[in-house]
Amino acid sequence: MIAADTSTWVAFLQGDGGDDARLLNMALGDCQVLMVPAVLAELLSDPRLPEEVRETLVSLPLIDLQTGFWERAGMLRAQVLARSRKARLGDALIAQTCVDRGIPLLTRDRDFRNFAETAELDLVVRHQGS
Repeated sequence: MIAADTSTWVAFLQGDGGDDARLLNMALGDCQVLMVPAVLAELLSDPRLPEEVRETLVSLPLIDLQTGFWERAGMLRAQVLARSRKARLGDALIAQTCVDRGIPLLTRDRDFRNFAETAELDLVVRHQGS
C-alpha cells in the first residue's frame, strides 16, 4: 500500500509522465492506494475539479487517523521547525498520517525530506522528470 501527496495527484490528474505519476497509476491499477485525509481535502478544494474525478477520489480507501494523531503531528512539525527547516502544517499532517501507518508517500514536494529526516517517513520517489 502507498499514499500520494497532493503534488503527485495533481501531476497524475494532469497527465504528467513523471516517475511518481507512473507509480501512482500502477498502484491504482493494483488497488494499492490509500487516501490521506488532508490530501483529499486539498484536492477537493479545487472548484474546477470534474465531478467524475471527485467521485473517484472519494471512493478510495481513506486512512483512519489514530488516537493522539493531532499531538504527534504537532510534535513532528515542532521537531522539523526546531531544525530551522520548512514545515507547513498540511505537510506535517500528511507526513504524520503516513508515519503512523508505516505507509510510503509518493511526492514531488521536496519539503517532505524534512519530515523524512526527522521521522520514519518513507518517501517512495521524488519527481525525476518525464
